[in-house]
Amino acid sequence: MRRFFAGRLAQAVIVVFLVTTITFLLVHLAPGDPISVALDKPGVTEAVRQQWREAFGLDRPLGEQYLRWLGNAARGELGWSFSFRRPVRDVIADALPRTLLLVGLSMVFSFALGIVVAVLQTERPGGRRDRWFGRILLLLYSVPDFWLALVVLLLFAYRLPIFPPSGIVAPVVHDYMSFSGRLIDRLLHLVLPVTTLTLLATAAISRHQRSALAEVMPSDWMRTAIAKGVSHRRAVRRHALRNALLPSITLAGLYLPALAAGALFVEKVYSWPGMGLLAANAIVARDYPLITASVLITSIAVALGALLADVAAAAADPRIRVS
Repeated sequence: MRRFFAGRLAQAVIVVFLVTTITFLLVHLAPGDPISVALDKPGVTEAVRQQWREAFGLDRPLGEQYLRWLGNAARGELGWSFSFRRPVRDVIADALPRTLLLVGLSMVFSFALGIVVAVLQTERPGGRRDRWFGRILLLLYSVPDFWLALVVLLLFAYRLPIFPPSGIVAPVVHDYMSFSGRLIDRLLHLVLPVTTLTLLATAAISRHQRSALAEVMPSDWMRTAIAKGVSHRRAVRRHALRNALLPSITLAGLYLPALAAGALFVEKVYSWPGMGLLAANAIVARDYPLITASVLITSIAVALGALLADVAAAAADPRIRVS
């Protein structure tokens, strides 16, 4: 098990290194720079912009800039954010917990809902319930992330003004509320983005889980259980589901990239101040350090999720460790 874990950990480190290196090169090779965007004012001359480039080392060769960034990142120094005018580490420290809350709640709800829907479909395969669930899941699986977010926003924040349309709290009255009022305010702002991400993830999770259940159902031990008088519903819930959860364990780690990508669009639509909105605004502002740091943090989270999923799958099925 230790050798298996060490191998997967080495792979995760290599993936993070390659992703951040490619991102660093791409953002620096693209036209423009953060100084041009930040100092895009009529009274600022090109000589002044060049002085700022020299002050931040943006005039140095690309290889030298990369080695300097790599050394600073190894010490935990992620640079200075040109758009926020704060250390990148502090900016990410504010945004990361909000994205973790959003993605964490969405993963819990989507896996719970996806497994329940898959079980309901498998209880009567080919029936009316199975067909209707399949159509709804196919629709949710096909729609783009931002489109679904916009539809949910228009329906439940404007057409039916039930939930707040944007932000993390009510900007004016939140600080004057009681403790319970502030808690309810935060929960109401969570509903729409969490619901959007949950619906997007549930479609894929349910389809994978249903396929896993369909593979288990023809097994000899399942036919034996049903032949002994166990109802089809009880056989699915008590026997088949327990032996078909391994794909969902693996999917829990592998689906982190999809949720991370979906969170970018969802946070942008709902103005949720997390890593997705942070990265989107950093790209517009050409904020090199913030873009690279956002990719670094996201790639670490994805690699860590995949690593934990591999370890959990290996613990559940020892045969995986030899691969």
